[in-house]
Amino acid sequence: MKVRNDLRNIAIIAHVDHGKTTLVDELLKQSGTFGDHEKVSERAMDNNDIEKERGITILAKNTAVKFEDKRINILDTPGHADFGGEVERILKMVDGVLLVVDAFEGCMPQTRFVLKKALEQKLTPVVVVNKIDRPMARPEEVVDEVLDLFIELDADEDQLEFPVVYTSAVNGTSSMTPEDQQPSMDSVFHAITEHVPAPVDNTSEPFQFQVTMLDYNDYLGRIGVGRVFRGTMKVGDQAKLLKQDGSEKSFRITKMFGFFGLKKEEIQSAEAGDLVALAGIEDIMVGDTICPPEHPERLDVVRIDEPTLQMTFLVNNSPFAGREGDYVTSRKIEARLLTQVETDVSLRVDPTSSPDAWTVSGRGELHLSILIENMRREGYEIQVSKPEVIIKEVDGVDCEPFESVQVDVPEEYTGSVMESLGERKGEMLNMINKGDGQVRLEFLVPSRGLIGYSTEFMSQTKGYGIINHSFDSYRPVAKGYVGGRRQGVLVSMETGKSTGYGMLQVEDRGILFLEPGTDIYEGMIVGEHNRDNDLTVNITKMKAQTNIRSATKEQTVTMKRPRVLTLEEALEFLNEDEYCEITPESIRLRKKVLDKSFREREEKRKKLAAKN
Repeated sequence: MKVRNDLRNIAIIAHVDHGKTTLVDELLKQSGTFGDHEKVSERAMDNNDIEKERGITILAKNTAVKFEDKRINILDTPGHADFGGEVERILKMVDGVLLVVDAFEGCMPQTRFVLKKALEQKLTPVVVVNKIDRPMARPEEVVDEVLDLFIELDADEDQLEFPVVYTSAVNGTSSMTPEDQQPSMDSVFHAITEHVPAPVDNTSEPFQFQVTMLDYNDYLGRIGVGRVFRGTMKVGDQAKLLKQDGSEKSFRITKMFGFFGLKKEEIQSAEAGDLVALAGIEDIMVGDTICPPEHPERLDVVRIDEPTLQMTFLVNNSPFAGREGDYVTSRKIEARLLTQVETDVSLRVDPTSSPDAWTVSGRGELHLSILIENMRREGYEIQVSKPEVIIKEVDGVDCEPFESVQVDVPEEYTGSVMESLGERKGEMLNMINKGDGQVRLEFLVPSRGLIGYSTEFMSQTKGYGIINHSFDSYRPVAKGYVGGRRQGVLVSMETGKSTGYGMLQVEDRGILFLEPGTDIYEGMIVGEHNRDNDLTVNITKMKAQTNIRSATKEQTVTMKRPRVLTLEEALEFLNEDEYCEITPESIRLRKKVLDKSFREREEKRKKLAAKN
C-alpha cells in the first residue's frame, strides 16, 4: 500500500495535569518551528483566558512541526472528563496517539477513558512517561500499570508492543531509559516517526474531507477543521456538502488553511492525510462530509457521548436585574447559547414552556460552569437552577449516570471518605495501600451523589486528598438519599446594604457568604444556616444611635471572615428551590420565591400534597 512517508498525524492524550500542553510546547520549541526572534509563551496552545488561569485545556487544538524531512501534525486534547466529546472527535483525525502518563501518579481515571477511545479506533500508541524528574517518580511501576491497563482494555497484539519514552517536559529532556535523560525531545520525535503509521496515499482518487472541529472568525465566519481522508482538494473546486441529517448543498471551495506552528496559513491545495481548515461555508457542522459533486460518498457519522447533566438557564428577573450586564434579554441569551452549540457538540440547548428559560445539557459541572463563566465575562446576565442528572430509560428501566471515582488520600482520612461516599450510594471497588502513608480508593458512585461533594471532600481531607472521576455507564436509579446539601440557608428579609452590625447579630447562626457593604435584596441567600432549616435574617440592621456614650464604645469586635463562594461552589451549593444569579460583577444565590410569606405558603402546600 502506498503511503505518504513525509507526514504523521498524532493526538496527545492524558489525564488532566499530566503535562500534555507543556510537552507540546517543547516539541514546538525544539523542532525549529519558531525563528530565533520568536518567543514561545508557556503553554502556548492554551490561548483561552480561562485555560490560562486554571491551567487546564478545554478546547482541542492543532499545530504542525517539522522534524528532519517529516511534517508532524499534533493535536492537543483536553484531559478533563467533561470535555470527552472533544477527545473523541480528534481521534478520528489521527493515525496514532502519544499517551502521556505522570511518572509518580501513574494511570488515573481519565487515562483509562482516553486510552479506551484510542484503542477502539485502532490507533497506534506511543507511551510517554512524563515528569521523570519528580522526587518520588516510579517509572518502571508506571509502565507496568500502563501495560495492565492496555490488557484490561483488550488492546490487540500490535498495540501491546508500544514504545516507551521517558521525559521531563518542563526541563525539555527525553530518553528511551528512565536514567539517561538527554537535553532534547529527539527520542519523542523518533518514536513518532518510527512507530506511528504514515497516512495512506490515495491522492489520485476523488477527494473526501470530514469536519471534526469548528472554529469561528469575525471576518471568515464559521470554519470547519478536519482531515482529507482521500484525494486532493484545491481552492476553486466545485464540492458538495453532505450533512449528517441527510441534506446536501453544493458550493465552491474559496478559502483553505493549513496549520504550521501556532499559525493558520492560507494554502491552495491539500492531499490525503492533511489536516486543514475550510472557510466560507455558513452551515457547516461537525461530522459533515465534503466531496466532489460527481462522487457524493458520506463518511461514517461522528459519534459523540451524550450529555449526563442538565441545568435550566433563565433570564435574570431579580430586583437587581440589568444593573451590571450588557446582555439581559431572552433574545440575546438564546442567540449566545445557540452559538455555543455550533462549536460545542457535547452541549444541548432545548426550549422550555417559558420563552425566558432553556434546558442546557452538558457532560458535567465543569463543562457547564465554563460556559457560564465565559458568558459572564462577555457581559451576559443570567440565572441558573441546581444541576440535575439526566435520567434515561434503558430496556424499560429508569437509569442514571454513574461515575468511576478514584481517590488518593492520606491513610488517616480513609474512614471518613469511605463513609461519606457510602452515604452517597458509592460502591467501593478497590483499595490499594501505596505504602507511603497514601491510600488509593476506587468507587462507583451515582453522578448526582458527586454534585457538591468536592467541597465536603476537601474539608474532610484537610486539602490533602485528590479526587478524580469520569463517566462510567448508565445504571438503574439508586434508591433512597443520594447526597445533597443537609444544611438550610440564611435568607435576607430586607433590601439594602449589609452592615457589620447586622452581620455580627447573626454570625453565630451559621456561615455568612458576603462582606459588609454588599447590596442585598429580600429573598437573597446571605449564608449557610448551621441547622437543616432555612432562617430569615436581617443583616441590613444599623446600630441604634443614642446620645449616651457607651462604657464599651472603644472596644473592637472581631467578625469571622465570610466564605465568599466561587462560581463552582455556588452551583454545587444550590438546592431545588434556589437559583444562582450570575452577572459580570457578581454571583448571588437567591430563593426562587423571594417573598417570605409566599415561600411559607408554598412549603405548607407541598407538605399537604406529600401527605395525600
